[in-house]
Amino acid sequence: MWDWAFTIDILPVLARAAVITVQATAIGFVIAALLGLVLASIRLSSPAAGLVVAILVELVRSTPLLIQIFFLFFVLPKVGIVLDAFTAGVLAIGLHYAAYCSEVYRAGFENVPRGQWEASIALNLSPWTTFKDIILPQALPPVVPALGNYLIALFKETPLLSAIAVVELMQRAKIIGSETFRYTEPVTLVGLFFLVMSLLSAGLVRVLDGWLSRRYG
Repeated sequence: MWDWAFTIDILPVLARAAVITVQATAIGFVIAALLGLVLASIRLSSPAAGLVVAILVELVRSTPLLIQIFFLFFVLPKVGIVLDAFTAGVLAIGLHYAAYCSEVYRAGFENVPRGQWEASIALNLSPWTTFKDIILPQALPPVVPALGNYLIALFKETPLLSAIAVVELMQRAKIIGSETFRYTEPVTLVGLFFLVMSLLSAGLVRVLDGWLSRRYG
């Protein structure tokens, strides 16, 4: 049932594909975290712009990620915007999870007492200084665990990129299986990789959460 020689042979091939998976995860989450913060800030600063952002967030959250990947890769070229498969896939993942992250940030902002804003105005602090030095340090620590959950969820969504021919880890395992008619080893190794990386990510999130709690708690 299990061929160790075959397992050793395919490990380097899967390792190279794992690099693509990690890259897609890292870039996608950076996009999601930063764009989510921007969207939440816009909703906080202007009721009119906030309404537009709220509609966009609900639109993104209410449609499947796979449809969004197809839209960026197949539909945008019709209007002259051509993206390679990796870029389109990572951008779709980042935009999709930015909608979720924005709601997490918004909850963090709403958790900051209103008196903090009023005190900043009384001290004649600029909006940027208030946001950067007063509000953000109080809003971020409570939402880090939720953002960490989305990081892990985003990581496990990367196999969807195979739908537009990005040869990430799961796609490479399927290719190996179709060529050798052996699926047990490659699929098991992929499952173990996702398990280990998810546990490591969860551990790093807990460390970051503890550090932020000690620094700003």
